[in-house]
Amino acid sequence: MPGAKLKEQTLREDHIHIVLIIPPKDRVADVIGRLKAKTSGALRDKFDWLVDVYWEENIVWSPGYFVTTFGIDESIVLDYVRHQADQDSGQASLDLS
Repeated sequence: MPGAKLKEQTLREDHIHIVLIIPPKDRVADVIGRLKAKTSGALRDKFDWLVDVYWEENIVWSPGYFVTTFGIDESIVLDYVRHQADQDSGQASLDLS
């Protein structure tokens, strides 16, 4: 994705947080669409079992995403992404029954 730069990322078991620098000339939806398409193909190539999980649909990523522009200090957002693992700890194992 020419011009787009990955600034920070945090991988979790069921989601990813990333901070991208996207040039103003590019539409966010287009960049996210290309990112999901490229990584989806790469994941399917690397992990054959994904075909069994998503057997009727050619998807890997959920269709949604969250985007915001910095209305606050960039360092606050970067700190949040860097420490997301600490923030989420234990939530995936909650018993909500």
